Amino acid sequence: MRRILLVAPLFLLSGAAMVLLAPGGLGDPRPRVVTEGPSAAAYRGMAGRAGELPGWLHTPGEYAAAAGLLVLAGLLARVGWLGWRRHRTSGALGVLLVGVGTVLAYLVSEGVKLVVDQERPCRAFADVSTWVACPPVGDWSFPSNHATLAGGLAAGLVLLAPRLWYLAVPMAGAVAALRVATGVHYPHDVLAGLLLGATASAALLIALRPAPTSPTAPRPAPGH
Repeated sequence: MRRILLVAPLFLLSGAAMVLLAPGGLGDPRPRVVTEGPSAAAYRGMAGRAGELPGWLHTPGEYAAAAGLLVLAGLLARVGWLGWRRHRTSGALGVLLVGVGTVLAYLVSEGVKLVVDQERPCRAFADVSTWVACPPVGDWSFPSNHATLAGGLAAGLVLLAPRLWYLAVPMAGAVAALRVATGVHYPHDVLAGLLLGATASAALLIALRPAPTSPTAPRPAPGH
């Protein structure tokens, strides 16, 4: 019960932040088009400068965010493998919980997209040159799925293996920033995604992960 009480404020704070970051859309069938405000201005600056880079950088940049997710997933898998190998049930189960939390966060992000109906910035700012083709109409922008996955994986790594924070946190930030630089998301999209993913992973770990236990010491050989 105490763990659930710890998780409840986490969900409340995260939900309030998501509401503040969202551009609206609840109950309004019209797509939300964001062209003003600090997030729109930041998008213009980041995506505009990225679009001016040499063309040969565009293709690697397009796939760099997916590569970052693979790195985070690989680090998490390694943590789980080491936990299993060393017979640390808490660590191995924690990795499983992070995976479940990240998937749940992704599904929630898909649902939020259908509620908010925010148009992609690459369609709202047709004059900004982007690295990739704009996703089709109806593929909404808020929140970012890539950032949601990155937030879930990174938060899980920080909680399960704190020594890896210097890899996990910058990698998640890079994934989020690249989604803005490629022109397919606003900064508030990726912030919401990071928050959603991190909250889901942290909540499951806090609520369900068993207490860590030390590996069983080897028994002494007979006659000693």
